[in-house]
Amino acid sequence: MRTLTFAMNVTLDGYIAAPGDDLGWSGGEGPDSSSSDELFQWWSDRVGATGLSLYGRKLWEAMSSHWPTADQQPGATPAEIEFAGRWRDMPKVVFSSTIDKVDWNTRLVTGDAVTEITRLKAEDGGPMDIVGATLAAAAMRAGLIDEYVLVTYPVLVGGGTPFFTALNSWVNLTLVETRTFPGGVVLTRYATRR
Repeated sequence: MRTLTFAMNVTLDGYIAAPGDDLGWSGGEGPDSSSSDELFQWWSDRVGATGLSLYGRKLWEAMSSHWPTADQQPGATPAEIEFAGRWRDMPKVVFSSTIDKVDWNTRLVTGDAVTEITRLKAEDGGPMDIVGATLAAAAMRAGLIDEYVLVTYPVLVGGGTPFFTALNSWVNLTLVETRTFPGGVVLTRYATRR
C-alpha cells in the first residue's frame, strides 16, 4: 500500500496562497529558489523520490506552464535543470473536469477523486504526493492522507487559500521531522496516527 503525503509551502498563518492566488510570499509557483538553494534542493529531491504526484487543476496549470521547459531557458541553473527533468519524469495524475489534455508523463482523471485516490493508494508503488488545496481537502476529509509536510514561511498574509480544510472529526498526528532552512523557513512533517 502506498503512502500519501500532502506537502506544500505555507504561510505562518496557514495559507498556501494569499488572496487572489498570490504566491509572491514564497517567491512564486513551485519550489522557491529565492529563499534558499538548500530548500530548492529539498523540493527537487522530494520530486525525485516521489512515485506518483496527484495534482488539482490550478496547481497543475501553474507547474505545467513553467517546469516542462524550464531547463531550456537562458540562465537556467543546474538545480533548475535537475528539477525540471525530475518533474517531467515523475508520473503524475491530474484531477479535473474542466481540462481535456495533459502532457509530461501525466494522466487525466475526470471522475471522483476520492475513489481514484483510494484505488491508487491500494496499489504497489512508491510514495504519492498530493498537491492543490481542493484536491487535498477532499483526501483529507476522506482520511486518506498519511503525512502532512508544511514548509512554513515567516510571513502573515491574513487570508487566502488555507492549507487545512474544515474536518468532520479530529485527526491526531505525530511529529516525525523538523528542519530549519535559511530565511527562517521551517519544515515540519507529521504522520497521521491510525
